[in-house]
Amino acid sequence: MATAMHNLSDYDASTIPSAEGMRFGIVVADWNDKYTYAMAQAAVDTLQKHGAKASNIQLKHVPGSFELIYGVANMMKTHSVDAIIAIGCVIRGDTPHFDYICQGTTQGLADLNCHGEIPVIYGLLTCETAQQAEERCGGRLGNKGTECAVTAIKMVDYGNEPS
Repeated sequence: MATAMHNLSDYDASTIPSAEGMRFGIVVADWNDKYTYAMAQAAVDTLQKHGAKASNIQLKHVPGSFELIYGVANMMKTHSVDAIIAIGCVIRGDTPHFDYICQGTTQGLADLNCHGEIPVIYGLLTCETAQQAEERCGGRLGNKGTECAVTAIKMVDYGNEPS
């Protein structure tokens, strides 16, 4: 969805299922922590707002966005959470490093989401500038962490629906 046309923090709270009893993992990259920590905090706040207990939210740190893949895969192995939110932020620089990290991380997380047993929520900001990152982690476009938490709750609820 085009963020420019949608505030990441705007949603109808009445349509969100209760997160009571749900268990969540958040794997957050330390690189660009000004942005990633703000998104992680928004995710935690949103999960708790909808009934998740603090004790049912695991927060793990990895060095950078590419390491989110390993962090999420390890958390999946524990079978201790119902959904995992991967939070990172990559800002374009002067080399193709941006493209490789964004593509590799996206593909790795998509593979885990496809082949794993629990939903993996994609919270990777891929920004051209620091200003774009600021706008998406609590600025004028809301907070991607909020959007990821809402998505995680919905996906856990989706997985709990009778077939």
